Amino acid sequence: MTKHRGIKQRARDAGYNPALRQLGNRLVGILHGCLKSRTLYDEATAWSHHATLVAAA
Repeated sequence: MTKHRGIKQRARDAGYNPALRQLGNRLVGILHGCLKSRTLYDEATAWSHHATLVAAA
């Protein structure tokens, strides 16, 4: 899933640091959601919107 995110970043001509910052923000958001709802991390749930985009392409 991260590979798809990198492709999207390159398409927008974003540099390495902004791409890394965005990925870090995404991971912190996932961690926050897990802690708030007291659930375990599930990759299928966390990245599900990217899986549907890849399947559609």
